[in-house]
Amino acid sequence: MNFSASSQDYLEAILELSNERGQIRSIDLSSKLGVTRASVNRAIGVLKELGYVTQEKYSEILLTIEGRKAAEAVIIRHKTLKTFLIEVLGVTSEIAQVDACKMEHSISIETLEKLRSFMDKRK
Repeated sequence: MNFSASSQDYLEAILELSNERGQIRSIDLSSKLGVTRASVNRAIGVLKELGYVTQEKYSEILLTIEGRKAAEAVIIRHKTLKTFLIEVLGVTSEIAQVDACKMEHSISIETLEKLRSFMDKRK
């Protein structure tokens, strides 16, 4: 996945909100991410160019099939890292949440796969 950490955060938030509410608008993302609506509009423009979302003016934001796949990949990385930090290293949930958000954008596929394999063996 070769796009910015910010774009990945937006995809993650869009998927989470759509799973919670169904329909989402710019104001929902603005509230969830603590950013201005202008920032949301710029980010949605980038995601549209990448083919990850669709949105007509003043309408709901929808993930494309590729957008959903990309968002799910971000969430899997996040959950894997957070679980590892909590269950293996004993990091508190709050710190694990923050650290997983930072790490999810830079971890390689190889490292993530090794981490998931390691965790699967522990079960």
